[in-house]
Amino acid sequence: QVQLVESGGGLVQAGDSLRLSCVVSGLSSSTYAMAWCRQPPGEERRCVAVLGFTGNALWYADSVQGRFTISRDNNKNTVELQMDSLKPEDTAVYYCAAGLSALNLQRADANYWGQGTQVTVSS
Repeated sequence: QVQLVESGGGLVQAGDSLRLSCVVSGLSSSTYAMAWCRQPPGEERRCVAVLGFTGNALWYADSVQGRFTISRDNNKNTVELQMDSLKPEDTAVYYCAAGLSALNLQRADANYWGQGTQVTVSS
């Protein structure tokens, strides 16, 4: 059974940093690409960072480029998202996702989703 469990969300101020973690179980990290996606209130879900099968970051959305970093920790079997210089517009529910296609993940088309963790950035 595949499970993606996110943690690390919270309420922070603009300019602060936050690190999200996703514990992955039930699937092979060498078979699936991984992503972090977000859904702001009243908007559609979009992915902001994609990690390829080899563990290298493949793509970042323009809105987070240079501020967010996606990575994998094979020892902990986790995928993490380091978020720096947070802005109020980063406020959203953040989801961990796994997919057979990194390109599809860029379009928020995933095979598996976590339950999400709330990130709120105050101005």
